Amino acid sequence: MKFKELKKMDKNGLETKIVDLRKDLMKLNAQVATGTTPENPGRIRVIKKTLAKIYTIQNEKKEVKSK
Repeated sequence: MKFKELKKMDKNGLETKIVDLRKDLMKLNAQVATGTTPENPGRIRVIKKTLAKIYTIQNEKKEVKSK
């Protein structure tokens, strides 16, 4: 997802997105661990980057509240 799209989401939306992405990442990592090739190996990198974007947005929102 784009950073702007994620930034528009509310706190609950971001939390549900994190849960969904972590489940997908766990499934893909399990496939790699068992030796099977995932359908789209590049998806792992995309999921990790999206999670990092979400965590960044959450930290920015926390900093704004603390000021």
